[in-house]
Amino acid sequence: MSATIQAHAAMATSVQVSNKRRPTIEWQVCGHCNYDCSYCIQSRKFRQGHPADEEITSFLEFFSALPGTWEIKMSGGEPFSFRGFMDKVVPGLAETHHDVSVLTNFSAPLPTLRRFVKLVGHKLKVFSASLHLEYANAEEFACKAATFKSWLAPGTDFVVNNVLVPGTVQGLEAVRETILSAGLKYFPQVMKTKTGTFSYDAEEQIAVRRLVGISPGPHDANVAPSYRGRLCWTGVEYFTLSQWGDAYSCRTAKRYSEGYLGNVLDGSFRLRREPRACAYDICPCTVPANRGMIEGVGAALEAGE
Repeated sequence: MSATIQAHAAMATSVQVSNKRRPTIEWQVCGHCNYDCSYCIQSRKFRQGHPADEEITSFLEFFSALPGTWEIKMSGGEPFSFRGFMDKVVPGLAETHHDVSVLTNFSAPLPTLRRFVKLVGHKLKVFSASLHLEYANAEEFACKAATFKSWLAPGTDFVVNNVLVPGTVQGLEAVRETILSAGLKYFPQVMKTKTGTFSYDAEEQIAVRRLVGISPGPHDANVAPSYRGRLCWTGVEYFTLSQWGDAYSCRTAKRYSEGYLGNVLDGSFRLRREPRACAYDICPCTVPANRGMIEGVGAALEAGE
């Protein structure tokens, strides 16, 4: 193992971990995605690329050297569209002392998904399957998801994410019922833009409120709220990680070119030692809240994104 990676990984837990927080890494395993959704806000220039085999080995060394148990939540792009994901990443993570989660468009065939479950077993904490209606049929998706869910260990949360795309919102209540009728958790997400959330027209706002519910918490829906001023542990017990090894305290900080923690592959990575008050007007991801990172909000490992 690289001595540099080992030394800096050993510094990663510099504070006493609270039982109310679940240390989490959101790792964008690859940029490539086999879908090209019209509403995707990820820039095309970032929807490409993946780590080379030797870089995957370095990532796995870094994770292995992290003290304590972290949840490594993988996403993309589409992680299952990257061959190295099932060939090296998943088998390697299964050998570490950490838990794993994944966010996927659920396009991988069932035999591949079955192998994934067998590899990670009880380590799998959250499986988030995103329903993209430009590419998938809701009834077929629900049937496939119900089969997949039957393979999961009792401690694994399975959730179906669905972006409330403008122009389609009126028909999404039927989609929600299809998902719920299959015994699955439906997790609506308001449409996000480069600067905030989409401004639905008056008619769609009514439908959005019916879908997300009244005063939804982060385990009910992703409404991209503001936590400005609240004490936040991102950058201390949570960070995002790119396929190139660059680490940021959170997604919003990265968007503003702030919160850079260094690179886990070149030894420059450092976690913050203390939490800070949130300085942003939007939290586009519910993972920090649902892992207990934000003061007074959410709870560790609630079923959600």
